[in-house]
Amino acid sequence: MLASASAHAACSYENKVPLKSLTAGFEAWKAVTSTMAECGNFKAELDQEFAQKQVAAFSAQPSLYQIGGVANETLVPVLQEGLIRPLDDLVAKYGQNLNTNQLIKVDGKIVAIAMMVNAQHLMYREDIFKNLDIALPKTYDEVLSAAKKIKEAGVVPYPLGGTYKTGWNLGEEFVNMYLGFGGKFFNADNTPSINNDSGVKALEMMKALTEYMDPEYLVSDSTTVQQQFQQEKIAMANLWASRAAAMDDPKESKVVGKIAMAAAPAATPGGKPATTIWWDGVTIASHITDDEADAAFRLAMEGLKAEMVKANNDAAVWLVKGYEPGRLSRGAFASAETGAPSYPASTALGIMHTALGNHIADFLTGKDTVEETLKDIEGEYLTAAKEKGLVN
Repeated sequence: MLASASAHAACSYENKVPLKSLTAGFEAWKAVTSTMAECGNFKAELDQEFAQKQVAAFSAQPSLYQIGGVANETLVPVLQEGLIRPLDDLVAKYGQNLNTNQLIKVDGKIVAIAMMVNAQHLMYREDIFKNLDIALPKTYDEVLSAAKKIKEAGVVPYPLGGTYKTGWNLGEEFVNMYLGFGGKFFNADNTPSINNDSGVKALEMMKALTEYMDPEYLVSDSTTVQQQFQQEKIAMANLWASRAAAMDDPKESKVVGKIAMAAAPAATPGGKPATTIWWDGVTIASHITDDEADAAFRLAMEGLKAEMVKANNDAAVWLVKGYEPGRLSRGAFASAETGAPSYPASTALGIMHTALGNHIADFLTGKDTVEETLKDIEGEYLTAAKEKGLVN
């Protein structure tokens, strides 16, 4: 989706340099890039599949985009390929309004500017839970019990929604659940370590949850689950905090004011929330001129100003000055406060995440056993990790 606009009075200056960005497409990025577009000479490509395009686009000479959106994991490939530039000089020139916790550093150099934190956490129909006298689920076993009651009551077509789309989404669901069961992905030598009791428990819980989802769950991404909530088709889901504001959008939602936010459920009683904390932010491409980089960073800072946050306060859990936490951010804060870990981004986990997304569906659909699935995932990881030189 492309968005563009000419210079507007809301911008503090008029941008003279043609610029483009490639980012994710959720509400926070729409708010940031719309604000940037007010300065003129700017086009924003908003694409939930941006990560699959970014390396190739930034590898071009010159780069096809000057500005890139990244998160914990998606920063790794563009950084390792040398496709984004250090930002220390630009921060010194234009970053006076940035908070310290926005400066993402690698080897002592600033490589990205974080704008928000994000996490998958429990969203639920507060009215349905109250009417059916269902307590807030604290664990995934309690989620299953609540889903059973909701299904028996027949108040919505499906008790649960889930971001189970084959590929990245499905891999992320396993990462969250596996960490929740106390699993570790790798041994000290980068060999895989998921074919174990925690891996079995994670897959079996994921499959148990699908019994209460739309049967087409393998094509269900964040937008699908958001729309299922908005159209009164589900009663709860572990969904990204960046989708919370859409629940209260009267133009597209039938459940305004009905969706409550809570910490992600734990995989085990007394355990930490089975989710991971992410940040999203801005990078600047390497393969552009210094003048373009200067203009791009200045424009990005315009997009991350306090006025943008005040106009879009509930679109994200912002790290930008001017943010005031509200009802819609409670789930992300609760997950973080009760110990949810950061997504452990690395080259190795990037390879593992891809392998997870490629094979878990075989178990969920009954094609492979849980043991066969975990073995296939480790096998694909090992092949790719050896090619990258991570494993001997």
